[in-house]
Amino acid sequence: MYVLALLRSLWDEPSPPNPPRRVWRDWALVCVLVPVAVLEGVLRPELPWRVVAVLLTIGLVPTLLWRRTRPLLMFAIIFGATALAPLLTEGDSPETNTMAFLLIVLYAMFRWGSGRDAAIGLTIMLVAVSLSIFFGRLARTDIVSAFAVIFAAIAVGAAFRYRARARMRELDQVKLLERERLARDLHDTVAHHVSAMAIRAQAGLATSASHPDAAAEALHVIEAEASRALSEMRAMVRVLRHHADLTPGPSISDLAQLASRPRSGPAVDVGISGDLDDLPPSVEAAIYRLAQESVTNARRHARHATRIQVRVTADDTSVRLQVTDDGDVGAARSSSGYGIIGMIERADLIGGTCEAGPAPDRGWHVTAVLPRTGSAA
Repeated sequence: MYVLALLRSLWDEPSPPNPPRRVWRDWALVCVLVPVAVLEGVLRPELPWRVVAVLLTIGLVPTLLWRRTRPLLMFAIIFGATALAPLLTEGDSPETNTMAFLLIVLYAMFRWGSGRDAAIGLTIMLVAVSLSIFFGRLARTDIVSAFAVIFAAIAVGAAFRYRARARMRELDQVKLLERERLARDLHDTVAHHVSAMAIRAQAGLATSASHPDAAAEALHVIEAEASRALSEMRAMVRVLRHHADLTPGPSISDLAQLASRPRSGPAVDVGISGDLDDLPPSVEAAIYRLAQESVTNARRHARHATRIQVRVTADDTSVRLQVTDDGDVGAARSSSGYGIIGMIERADLIGGTCEAGPAPDRGWHVTAVLPRTGSAA
């Protein structure tokens, strides 16, 4: 049971949040590897099937650009191409030394992929290596060294993955301690000033009839206490805003976490299209929160629903979110709910719109349109 629980937890482990997208180092790596592959083809006349080997290497170099966001797909493309290549070379394996860069994709799968991606990718790799051994493309003397290199890349990816997770836990602990400190400050200082104001107000009310001067003095004290409490509250808000700025919010790439194929309940299908680069964090966070709230509402209230569809599209001026389901529209799904009101207010804060209501044929439909600039025009 313990082993099954461990395997299940590894299988269900999600991808690390906010994987880096393509950066300048990725493009630089591609620009370096392509001429290196060509140079190897020129300097190694003994390389079997030189043209095919060089073209295969160059064709697989772009997988580095999507290795973090689509690690399993890139890994499958690599092993599929290398497995089919011998069909064009009469059984020979057209490989160059430059193809060692594929270990970077293997590393990325265990660093940025989900537990399911890692398990499926590892299975693909073991099957491919086994077939290479069976057909004689991999000598038995090279098996140990091949597996040593492969599992070294896996170990490095897993180590960096769990190191990053430990770092996130440390940051969460620091934030929790800071919140506790702010709560103590709120109780010890602001609550003290509010209590003093309440006491002086009660004293002023009690003496206002017989001692008008005492009531006026109480008002002056209340004013001073209120000013000090307001100053301290503003200082705390500045600290909280600072921590909020340091904490990365959800982004559109996190929408993939909403997709699911559960054993019970409606499945969630997420589709993203259009130019979504360089969006302000406020727009990305709003799109994610609106989609999350819409999916949550559909799961709770969409009776007999089998599917929830999330679609995000973008053009030059706006980003559009549509969430639909195929459930029955009942009395429980009213557009006056607090969740929908909050969604409308969230969209309005950055100059967008959000509408929710029954679809013309069946189910519930949520549409939000937000400006790319993240502010009202």
